[in-house]
Amino acid sequence: MRAIQFTEYGPPAVLHIAEVPPPQAGPGRIRIAVRASGISPGETYIRAGTLRDVVPTTFPYRTGFDAAGVVDQVGDGVTGVAVGDQVFGMTTMAARGANADFAVLAAWAPKPPAWSWEEAGGAAGSVETATRVLDRLAVGAGDTVLVQGAAGGVGAVAVQFAVARGATVIGTASEGNHAFLRSLGALPTSYGPGLVERVRALAPAGVDAVFDCAGGSLPDLITIAGGTAQVVTIADFAAAAHGVHMSHGVPADSTGTALGSAADPQAVHGLALAVALAAEGRLRVPVAAAFPLTEAAAAHELSESRHARGKIVLVH
Repeated sequence: MRAIQFTEYGPPAVLHIAEVPPPQAGPGRIRIAVRASGISPGETYIRAGTLRDVVPTTFPYRTGFDAAGVVDQVGDGVTGVAVGDQVFGMTTMAARGANADFAVLAAWAPKPPAWSWEEAGGAAGSVETATRVLDRLAVGAGDTVLVQGAAGGVGAVAVQFAVARGATVIGTASEGNHAFLRSLGALPTSYGPGLVERVRALAPAGVDAVFDCAGGSLPDLITIAGGTAQVVTIADFAAAAHGVHMSHGVPADSTGTALGSAADPQAVHGLALAVALAAEGRLRVPVAAAFPLTEAAAAHELSESRHARGKIVLVH
């Protein structure tokens, strides 16, 4: 099968297609014939070597954490899913390899009929991340939440999940994306100088939690939240120096369980909620761009621009 990988750190051009044996679905896993898979911003840092001292990398490194496709193998102990089912989900961080013709998923859910393959292929990572961070921040009804970088792949999903929890959401984005944020249910504002004052004008009673999807603004975000405890970032590697929690990783790594099996709810409840919200028409997965598998380097280039509105995906 074809798989995207790199064998040295460097620019997007180091990505290439390799012919490799297809993976096999082991116990508690399923294998899918991939229709679409996501590009992770974090993997652009790994590919560039920025995280070489933080994330150990063994070459060749196969990319991709989330994907959607048709089940073609079901591992031992898996229930509630069958060959031929359409699903979306994620690999473990250790296994990766979703940017390929076949991928083994460790957590999954049925593909919502209303979603295209492109939407489903880029959904799971954003859904899991948004759920993990909103849970840590204990966001609930009546809270006011600031999502910094709200028009990106994770940010757009986080806005919708927070709205579904009954929170008031303020989202930062460039002015060209403000109408988009309003369509998701957020109060838009611009990022950059004066952010503290703009947020205070929108939320005179204060902000209960800050979800940082962009990085680079932690001092202002801490001021807005009134301290570090209610700020979580997924994008700022200076978090520890500011006393802020940086959230990363997927629960599927530790649980290896899946929707329909005897699953740890922490691993899959975000995926299950996504299915329910999609059925109600309350969750969209904005797709910034879809590239053929052969153009993975161009997809990484767009991701590195940090100007994509929504998720970047590869189609297979």
